[in-house]
Amino acid sequence: MHTAAIDPPGITWLRVSPKYVTVRLVEWALGNLIVIAVLSLPLLFTRLGWWRWPPLWLAVAVPAFMLVLALWRLLLIPRQVRAIGYAERDDDLLIRGGIFFQRVMVVPYGRMQYVDISVGPVERRLGLCTLKLHTASASTNASIAGLPAEEGARLREQLSARGEARLAGL
Repeated sequence: MHTAAIDPPGITWLRVSPKYVTVRLVEWALGNLIVIAVLSLPLLFTRLGWWRWPPLWLAVAVPAFMLVLALWRLLLIPRQVRAIGYAERDDDLLIRGGIFFQRVMVVPYGRMQYVDISVGPVERRLGLCTLKLHTASASTNASIAGLPAEEGARLREQLSARGEARLAGL
């Protein structure tokens, strides 16, 4: 279901690379492995007889619940990546994301102070990057993750040039 607020008419959304799913899966695996391992320690300690509390049902239920929640999040990752998009307009950049709670952020070129690109180890291996836009507002958290490195470099230069042109006009 598309709404006019999220999908303004005449906007063609550019999507991030499908390889970004791999980055998110690695993050998911590492994070959930640690959480489930830590939450499974009470189960291990009660089974070894080192602890008498918590009861066995609780020691099993907590990591099992987290495992089910982790699997649910795993199923959502590809859809979340497909929902990320951006569009360059004459005066601003639109950034879109979210499945259940959709969000569109509009960043005017004249408000941009600088554009930053970051690359993590998994992103680097896949040829991806994350573009971050910094504005005068400290609360602005505008970023586009999962861009191909070439597109990120092009977008950085394009946005920087447009931002400088808009600032010069003030």
